[in-house]
Amino acid sequence: MGLTVENAILDGETVGLRCVDGTIAALGPHVAAEPGDQTIEAAGAPLVSPLVNGHTHAAMTLFRGFGGDLPLMRWLQEVVWPVEAKLEPDDVYWGVRLACAEMIRTGTTRFWDMYWHPGATARAVSDAWLRATIGGPLFDADGKTAAMQEKALENLAELGEFGSGIESALAPHAIYTVSEGLLRWTAELAAERDIAVQIHLSETEQEVSDCLDQHSLRPAVYLDRLGMLTERTVLAHGVWLDRAELELIAERGCTVVANPVANMKLAVGGVLPYPAAREAGVAVGLGTDGPGSNDSLDLFSDLKTFALSQRHATGDPTVLPAEEAWRVATGAAAPRLMNGEVQRVDPLAGGQSVAPGGARPGGLHAGAPADFLLLRSSSPELSLGDLHSDLVYAASGSIVDTTVVAGRVLMRGGEVPGVEEIVGRAVERSRRLGIG
Repeated sequence: MGLTVENAILDGETVGLRCVDGTIAALGPHVAAEPGDQTIEAAGAPLVSPLVNGHTHAAMTLFRGFGGDLPLMRWLQEVVWPVEAKLEPDDVYWGVRLACAEMIRTGTTRFWDMYWHPGATARAVSDAWLRATIGGPLFDADGKTAAMQEKALENLAELGEFGSGIESALAPHAIYTVSEGLLRWTAELAAERDIAVQIHLSETEQEVSDCLDQHSLRPAVYLDRLGMLTERTVLAHGVWLDRAELELIAERGCTVVANPVANMKLAVGGVLPYPAAREAGVAVGLGTDGPGSNDSLDLFSDLKTFALSQRHATGDPTVLPAEEAWRVATGAAAPRLMNGEVQRVDPLAGGQSVAPGGARPGGLHAGAPADFLLLRSSSPELSLGDLHSDLVYAASGSIVDTTVVAGRVLMRGGEVPGVEEIVGRAVERSRRLGIG
């Protein structure tokens, strides 16, 4: 038995889509349901790929609206870290369940997460039927490197017990909170086990100046010296990367994730230099950062900010075409974010990823995971004009009607089952921490 969507609109054509065992079995104008299939009548609804949130701290839904008018380091030191010292697994679980409900509602089906109690995050993601790459943060500014290494190994073992929707990662927090020794150890372990690494990098200008003072190197060059820049590595923020660093990152095959809304809210003073990143051939994704610093998980909203900020920063309205911006938000410009085969980015192809042989990766085709969205065909935001332009500049997450992951319907008609209980439990955990 499968799931079949009938009468959806894809690239201006009426199509059917049939899912079997979590995979798109058939897609095209003549695809119809077979006996026993669950059927969705799309009635002309646009069919699109889901969004990929390349960087977040999902359980920080519990921190939303708490200490939001502080600069980054004061916010971390005075607000976040003291409360995080009191976190229990159930706090993280219900914070992530709330985040998952928000992402399902607004069209995100895969995300990259760095947070405490990663096993609780994985359990919440599995219970929500989403997909995630998860790593517990590594800190050793207190000198407890051996203890942090042991904890990292424990986290990896726990995460390895979950199913195919969960990918394990190592997650050193940043160059200013992790020692050179622990960074080297992370790089070596990631290479040995062939697992992903995610780290904050060049989020503030102060981080760059401190790195130059301490190491006489810019942050990306410093990480490269330690073996941290590889095709497995995802770098969050990248606001203050220079051209030489971007070329190095591209050469090493890393992915950079822009987080424009969180950067603006924390007033870091700049945006990821996307045109230079694209020209260098860097794979670029889009993230919200944590819902404590954004405070939203609506990636549609952040997509508009990303596109507008690039135009504003460069003074060039042609710098990021709408279709290219959409590819960034769906992970098509950074296949590592989709846990797919690592692919290079061709700067001559508008920043699009190119697989060996020149084939372009795509989210919706036979053989691909059955992850997709149906949009509200009645949405005023989608009633006129080019669809990609509407998705980038007019839409919010409220245009999503149906969210499907691995052929399983997680939302239909804009309703996420069980959301009332999830909100109630998250509120309880936030109050337990003294922030609700």
